[in-house]
Amino acid sequence: MELADLLTPGAIRVCNAVKSKKRLFQDLAEIASSAHGIDEAIAIDALQERESLGPTGVGHGVALPHARIDGIERVRGIFIRLDRPLDYGSVDRAPVDLVFALFAPRDAGVEHLKALALVSRTLRDAGVCTKLRQNEEPDKLFAILTEHPDSKAA
Repeated sequence: MELADLLTPGAIRVCNAVKSKKRLFQDLAEIASSAHGIDEAIAIDALQERESLGPTGVGHGVALPHARIDGIERVRGIFIRLDRPLDYGSVDRAPVDLVFALFAPRDAGVEHLKALALVSRTLRDAGVCTKLRQNEEPDKLFAILTEHPDSKAA
């Protein structure tokens, strides 16, 4: 598995003026719908349900919201770079500006975990995060994410 298997250029955005986690989840759901054909209402509900179990902000300005939903065939990803960091309730209490969301089939099992580990490993690289924060063009963000050596699962 590679990040290019999860992500398409149409699933990457730079968002302005996101002021709440609720708004962020709405934006993620809209992108999930347009890029991957996932129902918006189902996507929002699934993200909120997962987030109610504990925050998916992993620290250093990165959030990895994820959810299992019915009606999709494989794990799908969405990446958003926020122009202004958002208070997300992360483990380190730092605001978030890099968000990589995953949607997995309800019965994805190990594939969901592999995808989550792959995204986490990629976004733990400070160099990758710096490059993502310095670029605003979705095509460049896609290239940074998919060309990184850690963008492939072991």
